[in-house]
Amino acid sequence: MLDQDGFPAFLEALRRMDAGFSALPEHQSTVAGVERLAEALNATVERLRDNYPYFHPLYAGQMLKPPHPVARLAYTLAMWINPNNHALDGGRATSAMEKEAVAEIAGMFEWKTFLGHLCGGGTMANLEALWVAGQLHPRKKILASEQAHYTHGRISGVLQLPFETVPCDGQARMDVKALANRVERGDVGTVVATMGTTATGSVDPLLEILALRKKHGFRVHADAAYGGYFALTENLAEDTERAFARLGEADSIVIDPHKHGLQPYGCGCVLFQDPKVGRFYKHDSPYTYFSSAELHLGEISLECSRPGAAAAALWATQRVLPLKKGGEFARGLERGRMAALALFEKLRRDSRFVTTFPPELDIMVFAPRVESVSEASALSRELFEGAAKRDLHLAVAELPIRFWEANLGAMKRDHETMTCLRSVLMKPEHLDWVERIWDLLSLSTDEVLAARERPTKSRPANPV
Repeated sequence: MLDQDGFPAFLEALRRMDAGFSALPEHQSTVAGVERLAEALNATVERLRDNYPYFHPLYAGQMLKPPHPVARLAYTLAMWINPNNHALDGGRATSAMEKEAVAEIAGMFEWKTFLGHLCGGGTMANLEALWVAGQLHPRKKILASEQAHYTHGRISGVLQLPFETVPCDGQARMDVKALANRVERGDVGTVVATMGTTATGSVDPLLEILALRKKHGFRVHADAAYGGYFALTENLAEDTERAFARLGEADSIVIDPHKHGLQPYGCGCVLFQDPKVGRFYKHDSPYTYFSSAELHLGEISLECSRPGAAAAALWATQRVLPLKKGGEFARGLERGRMAALALFEKLRRDSRFVTTFPPELDIMVFAPRVESVSEASALSRELFEGAAKRDLHLAVAELPIRFWEANLGAMKRDHETMTCLRSVLMKPEHLDWVERIWDLLSLSTDEVLAARERPTKSRPANPV
């Protein structure tokens, strides 16, 4: 059932907010079409029901996590005013809330002096980080792993910066030797370290990248859009934990509160360790910044209009769930990782499946174990559809077979990539649902494999 328990508290908060403006003269607002409101809402409901159940633990496909109830309600409260956090004129209260919320995020990486703000999502946040990188190192190359998000190549093209990918190792992480060979040639301005790839949740070797920075002087941008909050967890593998412990040494960091931060879309965040990069944002607006000498968020952002409601939602959520190790928020992330490890173990031990490496965060991939890679790809899609019929919703991905090489066994390598199932177990409740997910997956797999054998057994004998 969709959560509705917070409505009484929301209505009381709405009354209190309304009372705060009670000294104003009464006015009659003109709202066009209000008599058709119920009709439009009912029609909207009918359209919205045509969705996967992203909020339910049986949805374990894409990176979709329900916002915390306080985020939904705080966002809606702010929408009654509809503040714009571009300038203090349009978002005085929510601008202050944004600065406080962003400072708490920066505190996860032990940054006290920094420059940062919210933005529409990871794409815009990464664009700002690479834009600053281009200002500091004009015409120098941006490097990212071949498993980095495609947005880096696209953004580099928009910014007219040269871009190049670096090969990955067998665990979908940037290959350190390949990176070292590439930076030896010079002309590299920025290396993007992905702290949780979107396909497999792999974490690039940040320690080694930082060591190469010391020698070659490039910038390190950490794309932690997905994995950044795992800096708070205490159940990562040793090498992954060491990488997150050094995340504060990056020159810039991107993190998405609308992924693990329990926020509605879109809420991204970009952080710069050196506040002096704010000079690149300087512009002369004849009208925007006249009400206060205090720094306006629009003066350190490429975006202009930005929803103050997103800041209110994030601020309220962090009051309920502070960003600290050992806290309730961190334990929720740890439960998701435990769920991924538990499901991975079941798959690894079952002869019907082939797996890759153990999950570093809470994402895992697997495929049916059959005669060939191409057949496994076809059956993965069938299994995706078969599981959905049982209300278990997974995702499909295509990965290089070298990620699978250690576990393919006798499978015929007749294709360079394999289509597989991908599962993101990012909800804390997933840990309680692992057995149910496994049962449904097992039933669906049996059905798909049985259907594969059936035509062979029922084929009529050749005529004499």
